[in-house]
Amino acid sequence: MKFTKTCLAISAVLAASSFSSKANLDAAEAVERITVRGAFFGQNSADSLKTPTALINVPSSLSVVDKIQIERQSLSSMADILQYTPGASAGQGEDHRDQMTIRGQNTTADFFIDGLRDDVQYFRPLYNLERVEILRGSNALLFGRGGGGGIVNRVSKTADLTDSFASVNAGIDTFSAHSVSLDINRKIDDEQGLRVNAFYESMENHRDGKEGDRVAINPTYSVYVGEETKLTLSYEYVDDERVIDRGVPSNGNEPLVGQDETLFGDPDFNLTTFEGHIARTVLEHNINDDWSINGTLQFADYDKLYQNFYPAGYDAETNLVTIDNYIDPTQRENLILQINAVGQIMTGEIEHTILMGAEYGNQDTANKRDELRFNGSDKFTIPLNSIFVAPPIEEQRNTRDRASDVTFTSVFFQDEARVTDWLILVAGLRYDSFDIDVTDNVALRNDTQGLFGRKDTEVSPRLGAIFKPDENLSLYVSYSKSFLPRSGDQFLTLNLSTQALAPEEFLNKEIGVKWNPTDTLAVTAAIFEIERENGTVVDPSNPERSLLTGTETSGFEVQVVGYLTDQWQINAGYSQLDADEMGRVSDGIVSNRTLSQVPENMLSLWNNYEFSEKLRLGLGFVYQSEQFASLSNTVELPSFTRVDLAAYYQVNEKTSVQFNIENLLDEAYFSAAHNDNNITVAEPVNARVSVSYKF
Repeated sequence: MKFTKTCLAISAVLAASSFSSKANLDAAEAVERITVRGAFFGQNSADSLKTPTALINVPSSLSVVDKIQIERQSLSSMADILQYTPGASAGQGEDHRDQMTIRGQNTTADFFIDGLRDDVQYFRPLYNLERVEILRGSNALLFGRGGGGGIVNRVSKTADLTDSFASVNAGIDTFSAHSVSLDINRKIDDEQGLRVNAFYESMENHRDGKEGDRVAINPTYSVYVGEETKLTLSYEYVDDERVIDRGVPSNGNEPLVGQDETLFGDPDFNLTTFEGHIARTVLEHNINDDWSINGTLQFADYDKLYQNFYPAGYDAETNLVTIDNYIDPTQRENLILQINAVGQIMTGEIEHTILMGAEYGNQDTANKRDELRFNGSDKFTIPLNSIFVAPPIEEQRNTRDRASDVTFTSVFFQDEARVTDWLILVAGLRYDSFDIDVTDNVALRNDTQGLFGRKDTEVSPRLGAIFKPDENLSLYVSYSKSFLPRSGDQFLTLNLSTQALAPEEFLNKEIGVKWNPTDTLAVTAAIFEIERENGTVVDPSNPERSLLTGTETSGFEVQVVGYLTDQWQINAGYSQLDADEMGRVSDGIVSNRTLSQVPENMLSLWNNYEFSEKLRLGLGFVYQSEQFASLSNTVELPSFTRVDLAAYYQVNEKTSVQFNIENLLDEAYFSAAHNDNNITVAEPVNARVSVSYKF
C-alpha cells in the first residue's frame, strides 16, 4: 500500500508549508471582501475559474453539479454526472477508467481535483465532493495542456470551522449492490477543524460475474495560523478492485443483441485494481483588502493494473466470437505546485480583477503491456452462448514497456476589466513549457532506438467580451486556445515519428448568452466551433495505433438550472453537435468521417418538486441520438431515452429515506462504446433505497 512513500510525502508537504509565509483567507471571506468592490454578483461562482467571478460574467459555458443534486439523483460516477451536462457524454473507458467526450474531444486525462491535474486512469468516487464543475471550450490559460473540449473539476469537502456535524448514508439496489458513506466534521475551536469523509461500495449489476469493491477515506484539517492565513491539510486513500466488462461485439452494423448478461471474459482474469494516495496542503493568505494569494502543493502516488479478455469481433456465419487479451500495469507519481494571486485594482474608471499564477509539476510514469499467447496468437475464438473457456496458455509476451519523465512549468496572467457598466473585457496569456523523456525498454532490448524526448513551449491566449444590457443579462463572445503534446493523454505515444511533430492545437470560438430571470434561475445558451489541428484519433482497424487528422466540431447548447417556483426545481439541458474529420482525402475525394461517440442530439431534464416539508418527488429523462462506435462509421449505437424517478421522505429532523428508480421503463439500450466490438449494455430497470441519518 506504499504507506512509507505516502508518509514521506506528507512530511515533505508539511515541511514545505512551514516555510511559507503567505496564503489566502477562507474562500467566503475572500469573496466577501471582493464583493465590496462590486466584482462579484451573487454566490454562483466556480473554483475552476480561480477568480470570484459570477458565472453570468464568464465568457464560456460552465455547468455546476452540487452535492445536493448528486445525492437526490443518486449519482455515483462521473458518467452519471456527464449525462446531465449538455455537450458532454461518457465513454466506456474499457471499463477501468473515466473517459469522456466534450464538444467532440475524447479524453481520459482532462480531470482535475481542486484545480490540480488528476490525469491517471481510474474511476473517481463522488463521496467527498462539494460539487463538480464542467467547464466547456478549449482553455489552456486556466489549466494548461489538454482540455481541448473542456475539463471537469471536482471540488472536495474541507473542514468546516463554524459547526460540528455528522451524517451517514447507506443504500442498496435491485442487484444487491450496496454502499455506505460517512461525513464527520468537528469544530475544534474558532481557529481549527477536522473533517473525515469515508466510503465503501460493493458493486453488482446485470452482467454475469461483474462485481467489485471500492473503499476510500479523506481526512482534512484546517487551521488559521494567523488572522489572515489559513492552512488546510488533506490526505485521500482510494482502493478499487472490480471485474472488467468491455461489453458485446458488433453484428454487422449494429451491436450484438440478446447478450444482455453475457460477460465475454473470465471473471477471475478480467480484473482491474487501483490504489491511490493523494496528499495535499493548501495555504491561503489575504494580503490586504484588494489582494489574496493561495498556494497548493500535492503529491500523489498511483498503482494501477488492468487485465482482460475482451471481444474483438463476431462472425454470424460461424457463430464464433473472437477474443483478444492483454495485461497492463501502470505506476505513476505526481508532484504539483500551484500558486495563484487574485486582486482588484483601479485604472481611472476601469476596475480590473487580476489573476496571476504559476505552476510546476513532475510526473513519473511506468507502464507495461503483456499478451497471453495461444497457439502462436494472442487471439482465439469461442462459440456464442457457450461457457467461456480460454485455451492453454503458451507464453506471456511483453509488447510494451515504457517509462516517462514529464516536467512542466507554467506562468499565466489574466485581466477581467469592467470598462463600463455594460462592458467587461477578458484577456490573458499562459506560457507552458512541457518536457518529456521516454524510455522504450522493448526497443532497447531489440537493439533499436528506444530513447525519445521532446520539449514544447506554447503560448495560449484567452480573449472575451461580455456585453451587459442588464445586470442579470450577459451577451458574450470568446476566443481561446489549448494544446496537447505528442506524448498523448498518458505519455505513452511518443516515438521516433511523433517526437518530430508539433503539438495538437485546439481553437475554440464561442458566442453565448446568460440570463438570470430571477435570483434562483439561470438560463445559458451558446453557439461554438472547435477546430483541432494535427490531431490524433484511434485507428478503427487497429486500436493500438493512432491516425493523424484534423477535426471540426460545431454546435449549440442550452441549459436551464434553478427554481421555476418555490417548490419546483429543474435542471434541463440540450446540445446539438456536428463533429467531423477535417481535410481527409481518400482516392482523390474528400471523405471526412463523423467522429465517434458524439451523439448529434442530447437532451436531459431533471425535475424536483417539493410537495411538503417532508415529501419531495423527482422525475427526469435522458435522451441521446444515435452515435458511431468508432471512426470507421461502420457500427452505430441506436438512440435511446431513459426515464428516472425519485422520492424523498423526511422522517424526522435526523432521518430521511430516499427511493430512486433508474430506467423506469426498462429501456434496452447501449450506453457507450470503446470501439466497434466493445459496446456497453446498459442496466435494465434498477431500484435503489437509501437512508440518511444525521448525528
